[in-house]
Amino acid sequence: MNLKHLTAVEVQSARGEYKYIHGEEEGISTAFEFEEKASILLKIPRSLGTTQAFLEIYEESVCYTVYELEGEWCGIDGEFDEYLFDIPLHSVGCGLFYARPRAKALSGFYYGHKWKNNVYYDRNVDKHGMLQITICDFKYVESKKLRGGVIYHVFVDRFKRKGPVEVPDGAKIIPGSWRIIPEYPEYPGAPLYNNCFFGGTLWGVIEKLDYIKSLGTSAIYLSPIFRAASNHKYDTADYMEVDPIFGGEPALKMLINECKKRDIGIILDGVFNHTGSDSIYFNKYGRYQQRGAHQSKNSKYYSWYKFEQFPNKYECWWGIDILPRINPDIPECGDYFAGVGGVIEKYSKMGIYGFRLDVADELSDGFISRIKYRLSENLEDNILYGEVWEDASNKTSYNHRRRYYLGSELDGVMNYPLRSGIIDYLTGAGTEKLEYAIFEVTSNAPNRVLHNQMNLLGTHDTDRIITVLAKTDISGLNNHEIARKRLSRIEKDTAIKKLKCAYTILATMPGIPTIFYGDEAGLEGYKDPFNRMPYPWGNENKSLVEHYKTLGEIRNNNDVYVDGNFKVLHIDKDLLVFTRYNENSSFITIVNNSDKHMNVVFDDCAIDLLNDNKDNSFIIKSQSALIFKTEKNSTFDIN
Repeated sequence: MNLKHLTAVEVQSARGEYKYIHGEEEGISTAFEFEEKASILLKIPRSLGTTQAFLEIYEESVCYTVYELEGEWCGIDGEFDEYLFDIPLHSVGCGLFYARPRAKALSGFYYGHKWKNNVYYDRNVDKHGMLQITICDFKYVESKKLRGGVIYHVFVDRFKRKGPVEVPDGAKIIPGSWRIIPEYPEYPGAPLYNNCFFGGTLWGVIEKLDYIKSLGTSAIYLSPIFRAASNHKYDTADYMEVDPIFGGEPALKMLINECKKRDIGIILDGVFNHTGSDSIYFNKYGRYQQRGAHQSKNSKYYSWYKFEQFPNKYECWWGIDILPRINPDIPECGDYFAGVGGVIEKYSKMGIYGFRLDVADELSDGFISRIKYRLSENLEDNILYGEVWEDASNKTSYNHRRRYYLGSELDGVMNYPLRSGIIDYLTGAGTEKLEYAIFEVTSNAPNRVLHNQMNLLGTHDTDRIITVLAKTDISGLNNHEIARKRLSRIEKDTAIKKLKCAYTILATMPGIPTIFYGDEAGLEGYKDPFNRMPYPWGNENKSLVEHYKTLGEIRNNNDVYVDGNFKVLHIDKDLLVFTRYNENSSFITIVNNSDKHMNVVFDDCAIDLLNDNKDNSFIIKSQSALIFKTEKNSTFDIN
């Protein structure tokens, strides 16, 4: 296989290419900001005999044409005619649009249809496979603090014990080192109190900050820390109070101060779609002195909730009655969170860097915009992430097209499509999902979002990544058996090799790699709650930890991973090659997904960054990945 020629176009009679041009630079993003010059270059096969080229721009429902542009012929490139289209951004307006190429030839019209990173021309007039264009009008300062770093996701109760803590009534602290999760549902869907605590605290996070920083960390994303009855804290009891079992407000303030010394930002989990039934707002069990919505229609919180039959029949999140839904679009409810003196302002002034919004799909565009506004009023540089599992650029939820990337809402989302693509690729399920994640989801993000995207391999909502990559079969097992199931030595060794590949991909893609605590140590676990075992202090897989640390150092020391250009050079089931590059250098990630070793030979010397070797010839072992730093125009062969 000769990679000197992989980027050359294998000409087919109807296949062309396209490029999005931001100012004078080619980029992968299909989104443009109002203040930049925006162009699209179409490379149309000369075999069509094109005499004119057009670009039809449609509004998002593709029901009517917003604009039609005629391209300027600007030359010949091999077997292609090149036509340039300047996009009049202000005339088209802010929003989501789609564009269809149309080529006029002596024999009639040909229509372009996008497939992966190519455009195919035929006589089919159907509006399928059009080019996506997002036009954004960003209102706030671009967030850059996290770039070139890593986000470390801490599930506080399960990370590190350190104390003094206040243990509330009903909570059970389970001492010792946990061999299994001590509390799990009897069967899928069975109720679970979630009142068993390991005893992890914010004091424990402070104690391990130097370790966290050693992974290349620029931000810590904390699972919810507000007062709540459960160990996971997604059933908020009081947003204005840091839970005493985690150390309370003094621990959070000290954590913020210690993080600032290490240039680490704090991202809080904002659960603003529902509260706990056991909360000052709902107060179903009469635990709090204030009258809650469940107790009285005269409660100041009553309007937050929707009662079908007062007081015991009410709207809940996914029908779970301990999680009554609230409506932040009601002014008094929204003001509590995003108004002056509200939740966002309190913690912003305390010094946190931003929020991750739980179930962002279930929050309105208007409310998310209010949160971003309030964050930016108190913190010029801040970050707002959303939990969105799909392509957020064209996301529709509850029959409503979302405006996440248009300029006044999110700075990024949790990139689950990339996770799915990497898992499929490394477990032999093919390249389709990974190509979708790269050529669609990644490309559809505006540049400032693209480089802030929260890329991940695992979260508190997924099976542990090492367990997923091992592909063990648990069908037919009950929860008692799943709680005790562990990988064999052979299974774990194989999965570790794949995880090293997975994190190498994640850490060198555009965006910010996010580590779910313990993934870097080889922590196992199936679905929630089995994915929430404590961090295995003293029993880490040291080779895996060192791999994560090395990748963090590579990111910290090379500006190309801040906002460098990105290009995929090759992808098939056995080999993935992509590059991050700037004016001076190329950083090439090569993943050997086959069962055979491969050789890579450069025309000049290259540096193997993972092993700190300098040479022009390297062996890439099966199921492994390497990163090379080379001169920008260096070429290489792989065989």
